[in-house]
Amino acid sequence: MASLDLLGALRSNPFVLAPMAGITDSAFRTLMRRLGCGVVITELVSAHGIEFKSEKTIRLMGFEEIQRPFGVQLFGETPEIVARAAKFAEGFGADFIDLNFGCPVPKVVKKGAGSAILRDLPRVAEMFRTVKAAVSIPLTVKIRMGWDETSRNALDVAAIAYDEGLAWVAIHGRTRAQGYSGQADWDFIASVKAKSKIPILGNGDIHSASTAVRRLRESGCDGVMIGRGCLKNPWIFREAAALWAGGRYEHDRDFQGLLRDMHDLFLSRTDEKITLLQLKKFASWYSTGYPGAANFRKTIFQSQAVGETLDLALAYFADLKSVLQVDTSHEAFLMGGHG
Repeated sequence: MASLDLLGALRSNPFVLAPMAGITDSAFRTLMRRLGCGVVITELVSAHGIEFKSEKTIRLMGFEEIQRPFGVQLFGETPEIVARAAKFAEGFGADFIDLNFGCPVPKVVKKGAGSAILRDLPRVAEMFRTVKAAVSIPLTVKIRMGWDETSRNALDVAAIAYDEGLAWVAIHGRTRAQGYSGQADWDFIASVKAKSKIPILGNGDIHSASTAVRRLRESGCDGVMIGRGCLKNPWIFREAAALWAGGRYEHDRDFQGLLRDMHDLFLSRTDEKITLLQLKKFASWYSTGYPGAANFRKTIFQSQAVGETLDLALAYFADLKSVLQVDTSHEAFLMGGHG
């Protein structure tokens, strides 16, 4: 896929599924494409895992044709190893490579990967140049505003990315030091967009379709990455696309149908143990903001079988068809993410 096609896909639908560890696996990416997401990206994949031919790592890149255009997000601290992993991912079928320069998790950062690389701009340039030379598909990057408040250097990274021929830069509106605390700084993202020659995607605190559209308009960004928002409202992409086009998306939030689809997707692509875990996680996230959610989560995590878990979830959501979901964006969510 040429860069023009990737950016064309972004113009057609600027709402992108953010990569999330343990979440954006192949089954979930397929589900989000069915529900109106524009571009999808794998959870973060270890370049070293690919180097050592780890079956578990390589399995993270599994995809279906419906997911195209889909990107493989790589992390690693050694440019040559990341470049070889990118070449492998291209051969595996990826439409583009996304570099993770945003992960704040200590086990990634202490190796010099993830957001740690933002402290060394010459290394940023070396990584971009080395990986770009290894593949013929587009290269993108996801970053944070900077390492901490004293080193907000996203504009510098965007300039380097432009010089090295990357397709876009996605910016999470927090520093590494912030983790997931505080509010994403969309004014900062907008300022980088206004001064950059490269397409910019904004990310952070997109909890609703209306917020996604508002941030896209106000920031001037070329796209918005949605992560945790789709774990509360899996229809957020379809709703956002409709609002962006000037209309409204009216629908019945059929969680029962959705959960049945998820059950079938996961069970056909993985074993019962993983299916059980995934159903518990997603049903719990979807319940956020609905009456009795805390008790439901407690009950469902005590279930021991896939069928029992699905039945509990179906029964809970059966009573909520006419109930509005409460806005819980001011509260800490049930997961941290990795971007």
